[in-house]
Amino acid sequence: MKTSWRILLAFAAGLVALHAPAQAQGYPSRPIKIIVGYVPGATGPDFSARTIAPKLSQILGQSVIVDNRPGAGGTLATGAVVHSPADGYTLLLGETGQLEIAPYIYKDLSYKTLTDLTPIGMMTDGAGIVIIANTKTTKIRSLDDLIREAKANPGKLSYGSAGIGTIHHLAMEVFKDGVGIDVQHIPYKGGGQALPAFLGGDVPILIAAYQTVQPHVQAGSAVVLAATGGKRLPALPNVPLVSEYVKGYNMESQLGLLGPANMPPAVVRKLSAALKATLESPDVREQLSAGGTRQIRWTTPEEYTEIIRDNLKKFERAGKLANVKPE
Repeated sequence: MKTSWRILLAFAAGLVALHAPAQAQGYPSRPIKIIVGYVPGATGPDFSARTIAPKLSQILGQSVIVDNRPGAGGTLATGAVVHSPADGYTLLLGETGQLEIAPYIYKDLSYKTLTDLTPIGMMTDGAGIVIIANTKTTKIRSLDDLIREAKANPGKLSYGSAGIGTIHHLAMEVFKDGVGIDVQHIPYKGGGQALPAFLGGDVPILIAAYQTVQPHVQAGSAVVLAATGGKRLPALPNVPLVSEYVKGYNMESQLGLLGPANMPPAVVRKLSAALKATLESPDVREQLSAGGTRQIRWTTPEEYTEIIRDNLKKFERAGKLANVKPE
């Protein structure tokens, strides 16, 4: 009897092994959905998702649809993907905030990033976070101006961000600590609310993704003071980095593609290869770079997993510096 059970178990394991390649061969057989945790048009993740979707669709032979589900700093979208079938048809365009910062600012987060998600590959390293000033409401035109004004009038200057605990908030707080200035933080409920408030004169300074503010910079209603990454943005070669003022500073947002936990490895490999080919497309690269992406960087699923693991440690330290309390 024991021998019979062993034979049945071995047979079942063989069926699973045979089914996985067949599943990948037939994938995809219907449209794929990429869920984005932010509103259309107002954020870097949405811009990037809509930039890669047509090329991914061409490579995979199925429609790739961008589905915006904003709210709670992208965590609602992440939760939706976590609880979706692990078949490769529901994916997440994930960014630093919802993957690596959210675990430290939400007490009742419905997921654990490296337990409940399958990293497929990183897309961009440095999505172009910038500090900008409103040219109509302030005379600040450079980072030196900002530091000088803040030191002359401690606590009187304010800046806006997409919310408490976002990558933008943490990046600004680490900068403030590094140069020793006191600037009041005005948090908004997402970039879609922060940008209109800035343009309307509610705050003279804003920290946001360059993709979001680019039209207003080009129109002259805002000026870029500095970028927060490790290298200057291709679209802004003359704009200084915060790291030129604060030694060791490097606070930038990364974007990547993920799916639910326990996806079939063959499907993950197919998506990873398709993402690599998409990011090698000259048209896609040109669009992403023009939109403010500092570095287009594809990684393997394994490499992306380790990057997320390292960033979780980094942003835990930044959150403590910014005095962010889980809510």
